[in-house]
Amino acid sequence: MAHKSAGRSALARVLAVLETFDQDNSALTVSRISKRSGLPVPTVYRIVAELLEMGLLERGSDRRLHVGVRLWEIASRAPRALGLREAAMPFMEDLHAATRQHTQLYVLEGCDALVIERLSTRSAVTNVTQVGDRQPLHATTGGLVLLAHASLHMQDSFLSAPMRAYTPNTPTDPAELRRILANIRTRGYVVCDGYITPDALGVGTPVYSPSGDVIAALSVVVPRDGAQPMTHVRALRLSSRGITDALGKPQVRHGPQNIRLFPFVNNEQL
Repeated sequence: MAHKSAGRSALARVLAVLETFDQDNSALTVSRISKRSGLPVPTVYRIVAELLEMGLLERGSDRRLHVGVRLWEIASRAPRALGLREAAMPFMEDLHAATRQHTQLYVLEGCDALVIERLSTRSAVTNVTQVGDRQPLHATTGGLVLLAHASLHMQDSFLSAPMRAYTPNTPTDPAELRRILANIRTRGYVVCDGYITPDALGVGTPVYSPSGDVIAALSVVVPRDGAQPMTHVRALRLSSRGITDALGKPQVRHGPQNIRLFPFVNNEQL
């Protein structure tokens, strides 16, 4: 049988090696990379040696490999994420101060919601999300907001494929999801009650570009018990407008921004 790597370009093989690293596999051996990528061990050895030399991979004290800081440095320059994160951060900080839970910023990347920024605390409700994670469109606040404003072709393609149920509350029926997406477009927000973890509730709203296109999704994730979703909707909408306004202004990089959106730090005073 021909090996899985047959016909791949050199660049495709390098990408296959890098894509073996994720949240659950942050440090890997060469043999593990070979197994996860489908590349022969000798090929992985050659690629890893070059990536180590360039600083794109690093080797830990246990001899296992992990993503290098230089790769993060290069990726952090991506213009679509850089300007958006800079504009969003002051408003995300205010949301985080108000909830003391999780505040997250997503963009659409392929058929996933990519988390490009996240603020949290150790005592916050369970949340599987990390910066750089790809999250399912049908089970997360950011994913549903982005899917609701995606093209009809993409929606049809996504909804025609099987969807994983993470909890009993996760919507996986295409007809139900179409109703959810229509409501998001009409109401301008979504509430995900235990869609991906049973004890968490997410609330999300779209983020618009100055020209009016949906370019991202902003969300908070809070405990289900005692949650008041509409309080968070109001705060998220204010934040979204603030981000849109900030995107329309020249970015000031010589000092920290000090935009305060909420004068209080608890939900009752929002």
